[in-house]
Amino acid sequence: MTTAPETSSIPADAATYSVGIIGLGAMGGSVAHRLVTAGFQTFVRDLDPEAVTRLTDQGASIMTDESVAGLDVVFTSLPDDRILRAAVLDTGLLAQLRGKMLIDLSTTLPSTIEEIAAQALPLDVRVVDAPVSGGPPEAREGRLVLMVGASDADLEAARPFLDAIGVIQHVGGVGKGKAIKIVNNQMAMGNVAVAVEAFALGRKLGLDGQRLYDVINQSGGRSFHFSKRIPYVLEKDLSPRFALYLAEKDLRLALTVAHEESFSMPAAAAIHQIFEAGRAKGLGQLDSVALIRLYEEMAGIDAAGTD
Repeated sequence: MTTAPETSSIPADAATYSVGIIGLGAMGGSVAHRLVTAGFQTFVRDLDPEAVTRLTDQGASIMTDESVAGLDVVFTSLPDDRILRAAVLDTGLLAQLRGKMLIDLSTTLPSTIEEIAAQALPLDVRVVDAPVSGGPPEAREGRLVLMVGASDADLEAARPFLDAIGVIQHVGGVGKGKAIKIVNNQMAMGNVAVAVEAFALGRKLGLDGQRLYDVINQSGGRSFHFSKRIPYVLEKDLSPRFALYLAEKDLRLALTVAHEESFSMPAAAAIHQIFEAGRAKGLGQLDSVALIRLYEEMAGIDAAGTD
């Protein structure tokens, strides 16, 4: 297994490669932007015509069935297992990619990408499992962390494309990228939930919100997600950097794989219930830190206030 340099790099011959990307949500759209600005011939596909237009306005082309055969690689960045299966297995995409490569950035069950790889093998399609850590800003700037599950040979073949969007961490074969991403997101969303709950407690105790943030941010209770996301609470800005419905889905994935391994995770189960409650309250399309609205309602507080 190998580890890439600490910064991404754009191949000098990027313009000679034709790259497709399916899924132009917050992450996929940002990766597509990076590929365009890096100089790759970029072809895009999404069910949302506005998402496609945003990328074609930047210089991308529309991916048609006819154009797929001429691509060197197709990225997929899709929200769940069902949609990934539909986009790859139900459309004949693998047959169109015969002799080429599929790089999947999605966060799904390891078994899904393993099934895709098994079906790709007789078609001579290389499959690289590469979920990411980071948000849209990191994607646009080529600063993602890529948790790559692939053979050494397939990783080397994918390197010109992966190096352009982030830093490679090779963690094993196909499926291992998904596994480590699930573990990462379980921890990350646990941090979000605890940070929001603790911040709400501080406000209930009458602490000034900004002062509470400043002190904790210099103390032992600080975490990456406290530092990064609580300012959104203070600013009353819940626009989705990482949507709550995706956080709930990722925790559900963690519980699913744990159940398959007969592994008990009571803390993750409790945190998942909190995110389920957030979705039930209609907060799914807001940022994961929108959990604060549950606590504001329960405790009768204004989390961004100073009283």
